[in-house]
Amino acid sequence: MHVMFAGIARGLAGLDGIGDWIGLLGVRLLLAYEFGLAGLMKLRGENWFADIGQDLPFPFAHLPVDLSWTLATWTELIGAMALVLGLGTRFWAFGLLVVDLVAWASVHAGNGYNVCDNGYQLPLMYLVMLLPLVLFGPGRLSIDHAVRAYLSKARA
Repeated sequence: MHVMFAGIARGLAGLDGIGDWIGLLGVRLLLAYEFGLAGLMKLRGENWFADIGQDLPFPFAHLPVDLSWTLATWTELIGAMALVLGLGTRFWAFGLLVVDLVAWASVHAGNGYNVCDNGYQLPLMYLVMLLPLVLFGPGRLSIDHAVRAYLSKARA
């Protein structure tokens, strides 16, 4: 019985090691794809924030809608690229979290949960995926991790 538990423990330790490297990579790539598409649509499209400007939460309701549009567009585009690379992950994940919460409050909140009704289902899922990136970082397969490892060796 003890041998079986030891084998299970070794197997789980192996999974932990793999998870340290690629556990958050899928989350980063999925979020990068989704926010990158949204940013490209804004970049190539017309500013529809004028239609919802009064519904934007503070402080965005007090900014010119063109500025809010530009901030959202470039946060989505640059944030998506940064998530792919794992570069400045916590910073960009937090920025995308703000974009997500603003979208939730101004576009999706009044439509219920169902994504088919433009509800808050997707913003909720993005929030749940962004939180680990803000709190734990990108994982080992990232530029952030490589920089941190280099700096810790340089200090030693």
